[in-house]
Amino acid sequence: MTTTTLTPPLTSSKELIQSLRTDGYVVVSAETVAELANVALSDLLALNVFWNDLPRDPYLKDGGRYRYRRHASYQIKGDTLIDVPHRAHWQSVDYNALHGGIERWFEPMQAQLNNNPAWKSLLLGMAHVLSSLKSVNTWFVEAHEFRIDTTDGIGRPTPEGAHRDGHDFVAVFLLDRVNIKGGETRVFEANGSAGLRFTLTQPWSLLLMNDERMIHESTPIQPVGAHGHRDTLVLTYRANGFQDSPNIGQQ
Repeated sequence: MTTTTLTPPLTSSKELIQSLRTDGYVVVSAETVAELANVALSDLLALNVFWNDLPRDPYLKDGGRYRYRRHASYQIKGDTLIDVPHRAHWQSVDYNALHGGIERWFEPMQAQLNNNPAWKSLLLGMAHVLSSLKSVNTWFVEAHEFRIDTTDGIGRPTPEGAHRDGHDFVAVFLLDRVNIKGGETRVFEANGSAGLRFTLTQPWSLLLMNDERMIHESTPIQPVGAHGHRDTLVLTYRANGFQDSPNIGQQ
């Protein structure tokens, strides 16, 4: 069975900064991601194995069983990457009407992944790109490993719908698509009508967005055959501290 996908327009590394500044988003190939991270693409592809070890997301309010994830937090100061003690993921209801306003304690990222040189180079490489757009002393970074599967016949990458995440920049990497249809990416202006829809298919290709300007979502997936899944990595970069529950410090 064949499915139709919309090929995204790709931006080269030389055009990335200006395009992101002008348009608010860019889509880049896996080869460009490896270039920005200063690693071999094969080293990034070798990280995909960690997505086979994700616990189920216990916080889905729609009762679904289709999402698996892990979470980690960092600070980046210049060329220094600092691990942050495991913390809850929190968003206000302004950014996530479905799951906002609660502390979600996801399982931490695997230590072997966290200590991988290619992983560290990726986090730092993205920070260097974004620092060309915004002068920041410290980036507050969150990393999310996601697997969306078709256990119940359908999987929803963004059950909250079209949204912003409440950060300065959001990077969404497509790691793998296995026996699925759907999973179309949609990105459009938060304060306008311009937008784009496409399907990321190349492992380690990337949608990078200015989260203050753009809204995004991914459409549901369905299996092609008995079972399928879609793996992604989401990195968020914020200049003014982490989003934290207002109840922190009062407990």
